[in-house]
Amino acid sequence: MWKDYSVNYIKNNRVSSVSIIVAAFISALFLSFLCSLFYNFWVYEVEKIIIEEGDWQGRITGEISGEDLLIIQNFSNVDKAVMNEELSGEMGNVVDVYFKNMRTIFKDLPLIIEKLGLEEEAGSYHLLLLSRYLIHDPHDEEPPLLVTFYLVILLMVSLSMILIIRNSYAMSMNARVHQLGIFASVGATPGQIRTCLMQEAFMLSIGPIILGILLGIACSFGVNQGIKIIAANIPDRIETHYQYHPLVFVVTILSSVLTVLLSAWLPARKLSRLTPLEAIRNTGELKLKKKKHSPILSFLFGVEGELAGNSLKARKKSMYTSTLSLTLSFLGFTMILCFFTLSGISTRHTYFERYQNVWDVMVTLKDTAIGELEETDQLRSLEKVQDLIVYQKAEAVSYVSEKEQSAELKALGGYGMLTGSSVTEEEEAWQVKAPVVILDDEGFTQFCKQIGVTPRIDGTIILNRIWDSLNSVFRYREYIPFVEENLESVVLQSAGKSGESVEIPVVAYTQEVPELREEYSDYTLVQFIPLSLWEDISGKISDNMGGAESDTYIRILSGKDVVLDELNELEDKVMHLLGQKYDVEIENRIQEKITNDYMIFGYQLIIGGLCSILALIGIANVFSNTLGFLRQRKREFAQYMSIGMTPAGIRKIFYIEALVIAGRPLLITLPMTIAVVGFMITASYLDPMEFVAEAPIVPILVFCLVIFGFVGLAYYLGGKKVLQCNLSDVLRDDTME
Repeated sequence: MWKDYSVNYIKNNRVSSVSIIVAAFISALFLSFLCSLFYNFWVYEVEKIIIEEGDWQGRITGEISGEDLLIIQNFSNVDKAVMNEELSGEMGNVVDVYFKNMRTIFKDLPLIIEKLGLEEEAGSYHLLLLSRYLIHDPHDEEPPLLVTFYLVILLMVSLSMILIIRNSYAMSMNARVHQLGIFASVGATPGQIRTCLMQEAFMLSIGPIILGILLGIACSFGVNQGIKIIAANIPDRIETHYQYHPLVFVVTILSSVLTVLLSAWLPARKLSRLTPLEAIRNTGELKLKKKKHSPILSFLFGVEGELAGNSLKARKKSMYTSTLSLTLSFLGFTMILCFFTLSGISTRHTYFERYQNVWDVMVTLKDTAIGELEETDQLRSLEKVQDLIVYQKAEAVSYVSEKEQSAELKALGGYGMLTGSSVTEEEEAWQVKAPVVILDDEGFTQFCKQIGVTPRIDGTIILNRIWDSLNSVFRYREYIPFVEENLESVVLQSAGKSGESVEIPVVAYTQEVPELREEYSDYTLVQFIPLSLWEDISGKISDNMGGAESDTYIRILSGKDVVLDELNELEDKVMHLLGQKYDVEIENRIQEKITNDYMIFGYQLIIGGLCSILALIGIANVFSNTLGFLRQRKREFAQYMSIGMTPAGIRKIFYIEALVIAGRPLLITLPMTIAVVGFMITASYLDPMEFVAEAPIVPILVFCLVIFGFVGLAYYLGGKKVLQCNLSDVLRDDTME
């Protein structure tokens, strides 16, 4: 009986069924899309970690013999144990351990170490790889939570889907309260009513769920291919293929079915608890609140505005999902676009525009001192190399007394006023960081010519400037001289407390810097020293804490009209010359800019997609409310027409409601966006007019128009259905054709 009734009801109420079908389809589509997309993100993360760091899970370091290796291999939960020949050395042997059940690694590895008689520190864990399997160190207070973040997003989307589908089922079921009351009055039990409603939910949803899952897989494949195309030119990217595991399908279909059943069960449970009398008396009409008024809508649109506002207030609870989703989508979309616009302006000023004439190719020689490089002349002789400087960085300190400070600095209150530091007791002076930039001799000679002094390689050039932070902001820094330029020598000391000091001649003072892609701290006395001098003093400066960094840098300029292909060719030549002997990292300016643009575009695409999902959730809810309340709205407008309202007036009410539903989130978002963007502009000290010139007005306007268009379409379809029927019959008819 109940099955036949459900089938007949579905056939005779196709409009109500469509809203449920659409809601179930959208739910399955989004869940399938996110599950498969996040699975591929997870696969990429795991493969990247394995390629860069290895697939080991635990590692033991110490005096480990072949017999000890057998003990490890024979441990019950150990899958295999491999001696790492590359890492084994003076510190002892290194064994990579792989476990059958990774989740017990933090219990098993200490037991193995104890059995071997080693210290607890002998064991280490591949924490990053383990975190991708949701395995975390129990003692780590801040474990990596990327996968957990994915799962939280999936849970939030599932909850959003439940709200959407619940509204669809609730509207369909509420329209039948009168009929269900009649069934209850002739003996139908609450359990039978719930079974009937759940049976209808399953019949309407199973097909859309399967179709939505398949389409979600296709969408995730398309997004994956799009990401591959966007990231094709990003160097060092790991090439992966789209993957789909059967377990992902199981999780998707279970989550979709549970979401649908829970969404249907909530209103079904509520309706089944109504008494027969309550159900029969409830005709499902909207309860318009006569005491509620809409002065703004009434002022703007007259009587129709008042009626539209009253209707929206009566359906306020059912519209929560659409209002919240559309507001969040508007807010997220506008905020993200504005943030990326501000970030792009800032990055362009502080990096790409600032350094675009300073470097074309940067080479980093890992764990190599500047004096160990023997191929400098060969590099300078390469085609397209217009200028080249080899340099290394080191840490040192110096002391600046009151009388040695410049007159401009004294006028501001001195070094202590700008930095809040005090005079050291031993020296009766301020200890000042004095970073050292070691230039190869030819590069130092070029720098001497750049600032207009006679080249010599027996002293230092002091960057004699300090940021006037009292009269300028960090975005537009103004500098004043740091020290008086009458000192013929400067004393440098190792950054370590027990370091020796060395006095070296001053070649020149300058406020210019060599053409290097380097940032210099605002309150330091930077030293530029030639390699020949560094080799004489480095024993005193770098023996203790601080000293020279381990890497050496090569800055190459190729000319103004260089293009990407030429820089790529130059990179290949440099790599061919140095790659066999040194551990080399190399990048070029044009490729760096392209990579940065691709990454920002990728972030915008992903975040924009999530905002679009929120918008679609809100739009789906609007469609559900508009189409699901057809019966109630027919009765409502039949009553209006019975007192003289024309079809044109009814259309006007629909237009007003659509305008309010789509416009309210925009009105909420706009002042919030303006306030936040204004705060970001103020905090970053950018010129507001520069942001206005590049503000993402067009994409935001297009996004808004799309939202307004879909909301308008929902009301057009609902209004057309209402006006097509005989409204006078609606007041007498309790079914929907």
